[in-house]
Amino acid sequence: REGLAGNRIQWLAGIINGTSNYILSQMFHAGWDFEQALAEAQRLGYAEADPGLDVDGGDAAHKITLMASIAFGIPVDFAHCHVEGIRALEQTDVVYAAELGYRIKLLGIARRRADGIELRVHPTLIPESHLLANVEGPFNAILVESDAAGQSLYYGRGAGGDPTASAVVADLVDVARTMTADPSNRVPHLAFQPDAMSALPLLPMAEVESAYYLRIHAHNRPGVLAQVATMLAEYEISIEALVQKETPEADSVPIVLLLHRCREGDLERAIARIEALPVVVQPVLRLRVESLAEG
Repeated sequence: REGLAGNRIQWLAGIINGTSNYILSQMFHAGWDFEQALAEAQRLGYAEADPGLDVDGGDAAHKITLMASIAFGIPVDFAHCHVEGIRALEQTDVVYAAELGYRIKLLGIARRRADGIELRVHPTLIPESHLLANVEGPFNAILVESDAAGQSLYYGRGAGGDPTASAVVADLVDVARTMTADPSNRVPHLAFQPDAMSALPLLPMAEVESAYYLRIHAHNRPGVLAQVATMLAEYEISIEALVQKETPEADSVPIVLLLHRCREGDLERAIARIEALPVVVQPVLRLRVESLAEG
């Protein structure tokens, strides 16, 4: 609230759920599937007996919604934050992402645009050389891009009893200081006075632009890739990279595509047509790709 008060924040993106980050780290380093990594997280006390709030993205969505309010002066509106978790990820997605030069992380992202605010939580491919790609285990990190300070990174443990207790105590101290301060000198909880809040709307996901990773399971037949490429081209979506493992004995095979930047709404329409193809045997997995580059 105070440290970047002299800045106009453009965007923030971060790993803000230690449980999910531990699971994804184990899927990458140990080669475990989601269920194995979740069980170990529960054994170590990083995950609750009911892990839904963590692995389905709800906890990260609560946090990024509050941070977006502080960063941009918008009302808290959790109901309109786009939320996806990590349950649908397979260990092969972690492998394919690595082959393409990326790591998969559950990110909370808030971005200011001229026409509104992007507010979203979802698994994201980020370049393997990026600082956030190398935040491992139960650790959290949030990257903030602002006009004067440039990029700044905030890092620390995000799961476990002691880190949680530390955060609770800090909140209690903050509440106590606020209650004892003269009302005219109090820093607002969300950094902005009520009459200074922004009217910028939260943008629908259809308006978001990103690069994308697609995993398509299709029958092992000639011409499948050509059909998929044709449908993407009809929405002016181009393919940057392709991974397809030859398994002649298998009836269906995964086709992994890395796509150039496009509008999410256009990709949604293309995916609906791809999933309707008789050769496609299960729903298409779609992950967003972010460079998180400065500027």
